Amino acid sequence: MRMDVRPAVAWTGDAIEIIDQTLLPAEERVLRLRTPDEVVDAIRRLAVRGAPAIGVTGALGVLLARGDRDAAERIASARPTAVNLRWAVTRVLASDDPEGEALRILEEDVEACRAIGENGREELADAGRILTVCNTGRLAAAGWGTALGVVYAKAEAGDPVEVFACETRPLLQGARLTAWELEDAGIPVTVLTDGAAPTLLARGDIDAVIVGCDRVAANGDVANKIGTYALAIAARHHGVPFYVAGPRSTIDPATAAGAEIEIEERDGDEVRLVAGLTSRTNVWNPAFDVTPAGLITGLITDVGVLRAPYGSSIARALAP
Repeated sequence: MRMDVRPAVAWTGDAIEIIDQTLLPAEERVLRLRTPDEVVDAIRRLAVRGAPAIGVTGALGVLLARGDRDAAERIASARPTAVNLRWAVTRVLASDDPEGEALRILEEDVEACRAIGENGREELADAGRILTVCNTGRLAAAGWGTALGVVYAKAEAGDPVEVFACETRPLLQGARLTAWELEDAGIPVTVLTDGAAPTLLARGDIDAVIVGCDRVAANGDVANKIGTYALAIAARHHGVPFYVAGPRSTIDPATAAGAEIEIEERDGDEVRLVAGLTSRTNVWNPAFDVTPAGLITGLITDVGVLRAPYGSSIARALAP
């Protein structure tokens, strides 16, 4: 398995380097972000994406703001659903050593990804065929990822593993990004349309569904890429375990339940351009949905696998 690859986010001392994910898989280009406005633009247009990765980018972006609180707030507000972004910005702003704190957030994410992978590998020792949505690997984090981190841990240990990646409409993060990075790592991957996933589950061809998360409410409800809720329903119907993988930093104890999570709605042109629609066509384009805790088999975190009742298991995981 090849893992000697450029990280999704890096700090050079005076700039943030990211892989421009809008160009993949056709081109792997590195962008250097030198101003807060460049950071905001990169986050909003998904040049950098994935809750852990935008959290790290936000933390490093505070350094580029050089004490300008308004600039830091613009970064924290760039995307509303993923809790990691504001969490990371707030943490750096509160520190007496901003650069040290931002770099700690980066290193903590690398370590968290490794722990998530190992915890997931143990939990899913007998699961070789994994279904996922969106991208949750090394492009979505400072480390090797969350849901795909479990896949990488299994591959590194020599366990048989293959991934079935939903396209993830409308921006095709599964087809463009997940397939690209898994092929690069030498891990078998099959891309399918989002609508084909329930049929794949019905055929008995999947051992487990593993997805990432952008925010986990205190009761265990999970906001993740649009289409996740449908996968959870289909998985429950066909008796396939459904796991959510993410670091503790994605758990938001201040949000009681999924109904309180602000769901980002993106420009309808993302759908119109893919479908060849005219500008007159109405489009609803939510970036995320909420999966109720009752559909989730377990939350794979860096401190272990949390189980229902999630209110109490999450409280224990976040306890000092």
